[in-house]
Amino acid sequence: MNALIDPAKFTDPRITAKGETRATVSFGGYETLWFNTGSLCNIECANCYILSSPTADHFIYLTPEDMAPFLDELTDPIEIGFTGGEPFLNPDAIRLCEMALERGHRLLILTNAMRPMMRPRVKAGLLDLNQRFPEQMTLRVSLDHFTAAGHDTERGAGAFAKALPGLDWLSEHGFAMHIAGRALFSDSDAQARDGYRALIAAHGWPIDADDPAAVMLFPEMDERVDVPEITTACWDILSVNPNSMMCASSRMVVRRKGEVKARVLACTLLWDDVQFDMGGTLEEAAGDVSLNHPHCAKFCVLGGASCSA
Repeated sequence: MNALIDPAKFTDPRITAKGETRATVSFGGYETLWFNTGSLCNIECANCYILSSPTADHFIYLTPEDMAPFLDELTDPIEIGFTGGEPFLNPDAIRLCEMALERGHRLLILTNAMRPMMRPRVKAGLLDLNQRFPEQMTLRVSLDHFTAAGHDTERGAGAFAKALPGLDWLSEHGFAMHIAGRALFSDSDAQARDGYRALIAAHGWPIDADDPAAVMLFPEMDERVDVPEITTACWDILSVNPNSMMCASSRMVVRRKGEVKARVLACTLLWDDVQFDMGGTLEEAAGDVSLNHPHCAKFCVLGGASCSA
């Protein structure tokens, strides 16, 4: 049975429950800028960190007008990431991709490769973009496990079978592809990579199972499980460089339901906690981030994970 997090933890952005100085991460410049294209998704996963579903509208569809001011703030090409929900449900998805690519940015799109991506209009748009902007775009497909039984436990019966044609289509048409899996379903990293390697070989997908960026295995983010708070001393104790944390080099733009403008959040994971709302511009969002959330500890510092490519 999972332990509950000590209610004294993660309450003060400066001090831990033990009275120690909480760790913060300084911003070193934009390497990745995420855009949440909307929280609607064609499926509802068992453990979706952002609570996406066919009815979830806490983040409304991002429009080209929402996105443009943030792209205007960027002076150099970086990685632009699209997440959701399912990005290809957004009616402006192809135009949003084009806006990032035509400015010279690399583009990383997170998708489940199911029906929204496989609609004729979307496929035609992707083929056009991949031809016009070669080697600038990567699609990372969520495939929680290398078996149908494991994947469908998270995403519903039949989800694995529906995702495979999308992966095959991307491969057949020369797209750069990655896979995002969950560490939960395997006994070890090596076991997971062996399983994905066999699946990749069976389908001939251009993915290197041994490359941690090409096959990302994400730790679970269960807020019910107790985790230690990260103090300033932890960097040396754990031999972790704070500059390697996601919030040292990335932010996420969202448009909340009921709000007139998009906002910038510190992280792709901490979407529903107001203390991680960093402002209305990229300049405003370039401040320090206090690691005052269980996800900071489990996913980033202890889990060593990053959403970026």
